[in-house]
Amino acid sequence: MADFTFLHNPISHIWVISAPRRAKRPNEAERHLTTCPFCSGGAAEAQEVYRISKSEILNKLSEDGKQTTEDRTQMTEDREQKDGSQKSQSSVFRDPSSVVRHLSSDWSVLVVYNTFPFSPIHEVVIHSPDHLASFAELPLEHVDAIFQAYQHRYNEHSHKGQVIIFNNHGISAGESLPHPHTQIAVVPFKVRIDAPELRSVVPQTGELREETESFVLMTPDVSQWPDEVWIAPKEKGKTFGQITDVQRRELAYLVKQLVYIYDHRYNKDFPFNFYIYPGEHWYLRLIPRIKSIGGFELATGIFVNTQSPEETMSFIREHLKEPNLEKILKDQKAEYHRSV
Repeated sequence: MADFTFLHNPISHIWVISAPRRAKRPNEAERHLTTCPFCSGGAAEAQEVYRISKSEILNKLSEDGKQTTEDRTQMTEDREQKDGSQKSQSSVFRDPSSVVRHLSSDWSVLVVYNTFPFSPIHEVVIHSPDHLASFAELPLEHVDAIFQAYQHRYNEHSHKGQVIIFNNHGISAGESLPHPHTQIAVVPFKVRIDAPELRSVVPQTGELREETESFVLMTPDVSQWPDEVWIAPKEKGKTFGQITDVQRRELAYLVKQLVYIYDHRYNKDFPFNFYIYPGEHWYLRLIPRIKSIGGFELATGIFVNTQSPEETMSFIREHLKEPNLEKILKDQKAEYHRSV
């Protein structure tokens, strides 16, 4: 029996992937795993296809010298863990470069074959040997290396199909293993992908836009999810694989900072998805998964967004570059974390 089958509905022209074998993949949500396949020395290392070494990132850290405040991550007190319990942590700044230096493995980012695929090419990008380090807790150089791995694999596979780079963080976002990772699935060209084009959501009002050196952050008025944000390059007509090193580092910084301030906005390690549009006029769409979709949305395909995109952009504009953690924690707006 094949691992997966692409099925096409000739009436609706909707595609479905039948992949029953994926039900057998390791799932931390259903049972406690005694070993993690993504940790250093884990089973996934035997499936390696690409790596970025620990020494490469340490060299970048050395070249950059002393880190700036923006590149450091503050570990909050009494951060809520995924199981709902609390653990006390120091509120002083933790130098995220220590996360890299103290890793026992000789790799920092590892790309492996997915042993439970649902597409002809299906890979996993393991962010770090560290079982718990999120984007917010890694140094910028390491997050940039993760995006470097995305770009390398995109360019490796873009002539073979539509390269879908997507991240599931948290059980409610579809995560099966808590060890931070991203998946890359290459979908055949014949399969129609319904991801929205950038031109369909570009806001006309400045209240919903914030520009950086190379990118525009947007919270479209047609946002389907509370607090969702789109990151699009100012340079049009390119694919993700064509970004420069400078642009990639800035993108890594933006994602790292967004995860950081959203972690505090929700007072926990918040669940989210993001994906990178596979074609020209690419963008990255970050979707917090605090809310669950309801029956109306399933029945109609019409999403009910219970959060103002204007308020989301106001929050991002205020805290992206210089987060005011005390104000974020004080202001926590949690009323929209509900289903329809």
